[in-house]
Amino acid sequence: MPEFELQEMESRAAAACPGPWKSWDEGRDFDGGSNFIQTGNGAERGEDIERSGATVAEQDFIAAARQDVPRLVAEVRRLRALLNQTG
Repeated sequence: MPEFELQEMESRAAAACPGPWKSWDEGRDFDGGSNFIQTGNGAERGEDIERSGATVAEQDFIAAARQDVPRLVAEVRRLRALLNQTG
């Protein structure tokens, strides 16, 4: 994967509301209300993202991606740096 693709992923993640994001599903996480993704916490809390037309699994994936993508990009770069040191 070229570096520019990692930069694009990183840019998309940086442009999104700050994390962490958490998926909330009616019936699984609480009773009553709607299914949504909570963006941020405390003073960094953004607008909720309401679920429409997605499954619970898809909502969970979207919410987790906010944290997962930056971590994966960092891990790819860390591993590349190690390879460059040894190779």
